Amino acid sequence: MAALALALLVLGNWMGLVWTPSEREMGDVYRIIYVHVPAMWMAMLALVVNFACCVGYLLKTSWKTDALAEATAEVGLLFGTYGLVLGAIWGKPTWGTYWDWDPRLTAMAIMLVTYVAYMALRRFVEDPEKRAVWSSVVGIISFVNLPIVWFSVKWWRSLHQVQSTPKTVDPDMTLALRVNAWASLILLTLFLLHRYRTALATREAEVALPEALPTDVPGPNRASEVA
Repeated sequence: MAALALALLVLGNWMGLVWTPSEREMGDVYRIIYVHVPAMWMAMLALVVNFACCVGYLLKTSWKTDALAEATAEVGLLFGTYGLVLGAIWGKPTWGTYWDWDPRLTAMAIMLVTYVAYMALRRFVEDPEKRAVWSSVVGIISFVNLPIVWFSVKWWRSLHQVQSTPKTVDPDMTLALRVNAWASLILLTLFLLHRYRTALATREAEVALPEALPTDVPGPNRASEVA
């Protein structure tokens, strides 16, 4: 899968940089969309899965669900930050500034900050059960901002352009974007599988450790005995 993702990335970027025509108003500057847009799509997809996992864990406790929630938050944050940086680079020649408190940019930045808080919570809460429950609640709250990010360009006047459709975009541009999107989806899947396996192994070790301790050792002293 990694080789396929790499091949699609090379093909998609070649199509975006060389094969597709220049945009009527932005010229060649627009070509960053071939990496910016797929990155944002993957971030939103990962965070949708995170929301589903957070709700699922609260409904039915499962360490696998919690591990997947952690993995999707991490990878979603990675893709979202990458996409936001690319957007800032695009904004400089297009808007004249790297950053503007545009509704979509602001909503996206706020959403990423909430997921940073989600990850920080997971790092600081030691008890695995409390960590899973509390982070699930934070994950659900954080997700509220995602629809705002998506619809912001329709709800408010914005520097950010509205979402295009295949009917309004040159077919060559659409094809190049889809190739990069498929490559990004494969990368997203690979990252998620790696982080999920790591998170699940960590969770199972945390749960197994108290069960492996002698039952006659008082709770407060167990940590010192293990140390």
